[in-house]
Amino acid sequence: MADPVLNVLAGALRLWIRSQCDSIGSLELALNGSSWSLLRGRLDGVTLTARDACFQGLPLQHVELRSGSIAVDMKLLSPGQMLALKQPFQVAGEVSFNGRQLNSALLAEPWRWLGDWMAEQLMGLSPLGALRIDVDLLELQVPVAAHQDPVRRRFRLNAEQGTLCFRPETADEPRTLLPMDPAIRIEQVQLAGGQLALKGQASVTP
Repeated sequence: MADPVLNVLAGALRLWIRSQCDSIGSLELALNGSSWSLLRGRLDGVTLTARDACFQGLPLQHVELRSGSIAVDMKLLSPGQMLALKQPFQVAGEVSFNGRQLNSALLAEPWRWLGDWMAEQLMGLSPLGALRIDVDLLELQVPVAAHQDPVRRRFRLNAEQGTLCFRPETADEPRTLLPMDPAIRIEQVQLAGGQLALKGQASVTP
């Protein structure tokens, strides 16, 4: 990236992104735009690739996102300073979760409520004991008193109405939709290789 103005902005964006995450392994940014567009207060877009990130306690193994145009105020920016974004912007892309890490996250705060919600809504039991990805199926396990082995049920996942849809493996029972933040829209779901991959788009409000 030869443009010195874009270099300054890239550094500021890195600081802002890291400030939004609990932790992040690797982070790559590609900025789309020019000094001329920045002088008019607009960055054409950003492409982001990150690995081993943790966002609000949720472990993200791999992230690939592309943003729409972003309003920026270069007058308030200097080298080494974090970018202060003030207007919402759109992103689209894919995030993937490692099954083992997702299991650990759903058994602890702040996401335990989601694991227990899944167990209650999908199995009629609570709390969640474990989550496991088995090829293209999601398996939930719930311990039951006086039983040595936990109760297990497996589900197929797909995107429906902008969120995750759980369908029992037998396909003869009702589907269940996961309540979703209205700012997020899930468009594609894949279970494979011990990972859950989601494609979609979201509105980011700084």
